[in-house]
Amino acid sequence: MVAAPERLAAEVGTQILRDGGNAVDAAVATGFALAVTYPRAGNLAGGGFMMIHLADGNRQTLIDYRESAPAAATADLFLNAEGEVDRMRQFFSHRAAGTPGTVAGMIYALEKYGTMSLREVLRPAIELASKGFEVTWALDYELGNRKERLLANPEAARLFFDKNGARFPVGSRFRQPDLAWTLKQIQRRGVDGFYAGKVADRIVADMIAHDGLMTHQDLIDYKVIEREPVRGTYRGYEIVATPPPSSGGIHIIQILNILEGYDVSAWGHNSAAYLHHLTEAMKLAYADRSQYLGDPDYFEVPTARLTDKEYAASQRSRIDSERATPSAEIQPGIDLPYESHDTTHYTVADAAGNVVSNTYTLNFSFGSHIAVPGTGMLLNNEMADFAAKPGTANAFSLVEGEANTIAPGKRPLSSMTPTMVFADGEFWLATGSPGGSTIITTVLQTILNAMDFNMNIATAGAEARIHHQWMPDKLSLERGISPDTLELLLQRGHNANMSTRTLGRVQSIQKIDNLLYGATDTRRPGGWVATW
Repeated sequence: MVAAPERLAAEVGTQILRDGGNAVDAAVATGFALAVTYPRAGNLAGGGFMMIHLADGNRQTLIDYRESAPAAATADLFLNAEGEVDRMRQFFSHRAAGTPGTVAGMIYALEKYGTMSLREVLRPAIELASKGFEVTWALDYELGNRKERLLANPEAARLFFDKNGARFPVGSRFRQPDLAWTLKQIQRRGVDGFYAGKVADRIVADMIAHDGLMTHQDLIDYKVIEREPVRGTYRGYEIVATPPPSSGGIHIIQILNILEGYDVSAWGHNSAAYLHHLTEAMKLAYADRSQYLGDPDYFEVPTARLTDKEYAASQRSRIDSERATPSAEIQPGIDLPYESHDTTHYTVADAAGNVVSNTYTLNFSFGSHIAVPGTGMLLNNEMADFAAKPGTANAFSLVEGEANTIAPGKRPLSSMTPTMVFADGEFWLATGSPGGSTIITTVLQTILNAMDFNMNIATAGAEARIHHQWMPDKLSLERGISPDTLELLLQRGHNANMSTRTLGRVQSIQKIDNLLYGATDTRRPGGWVATW
């Protein structure tokens, strides 16, 4: 089974399974296919995290292929002469691009845990890019939303619009020969097909022409890191989630530890009492995120302490069950020692019991909206996930501190959270989501819905969600939360409102009685669950 945000890519992964590949083979093929069919977030020049459950040995591992800062990057990279953050340079310049990790990460996963050749898993993506596919309503809508910014870059304008700057009609065939060329370089030469040779030459030439930072040496030096996932327990379930430089796994476990002290199910799903306590736990976790999270290779992240149940008990004692605590009165945990809304996620499970939960991104929808001439691919703007000026908010209004400042080779803090849940030692659920700062709370509520409220995976992902990230002090509720509940939350002192946007978009697989159940979130069009 493959649950993905786009139909053609999901079917590519399923065909790989049908041809005898395992879940990792299918995940890699799906990832490369999404670079073709889902350009807003599928990518070659981005990065992410891949959680793998290996049925043989019943173990899990995390492949970190997050982007890294070029060697020339400095802490003041995005500050202007007045010492303030230049948002245009931070979001939409060549300097916003971190050294990409996607291609290296996919190949690493394939070579270590897959069974098929790179030539086999890349063949479908190359065919989709060279022969083209029909423009869907969803693709047309996405390009329309970002048309002005994409047209500002001549190469992006050439790739995604006609010579008059108009979108290609829905139902017309969309071909990407330059992207097919790039994929063929990777197919022929592996990692060197992207990080050295002609593709690297074109990336670096574009950097030189536009005052970018990335060099040939940065590309050659990029390394994938295999990490041990963070682990926690909740009411007998085991949670296996993404470690730093993602903050997601730590804070999902932290919030669950806080909530474990309450009889959550007795409150009722999305009741005022439940949402009040959930919100207060979110505030405490995101406050800790602002000070204690960063790249563990550059900053000592207190993972064990943050995920400790005794620490959760002390944090729980700070919650007033009747009144909201203003965020200004909440500081990072006092007893401790010294992340676009347009990421994408997909989940894959094979017949042998292997499971992959993968989240990767360009950061913003269509990244920096800058395409590298002759490659068919968009650059990420992941450098915006660093703290450009400690104590100020990033693109997703997340306040970040010294732990996440820019440094050469460092990986920016992320919210990407591919997550798995195990029951009685057996795989039970895998999920993940895009959504920038809302990823953590989206994944959290999806697994809570399944664990505490006994929802099937489709319902668990479809139910209305909330989000609070400490700063700004604002509680967002999706439409579907009762107006009466909103009123009760306002009476408790929450700065709450119905959001005009949806929160996250999960792609999930659940296993019950040896059957796989898949669900794609209905919040955006185009998602697909493909089975074989």
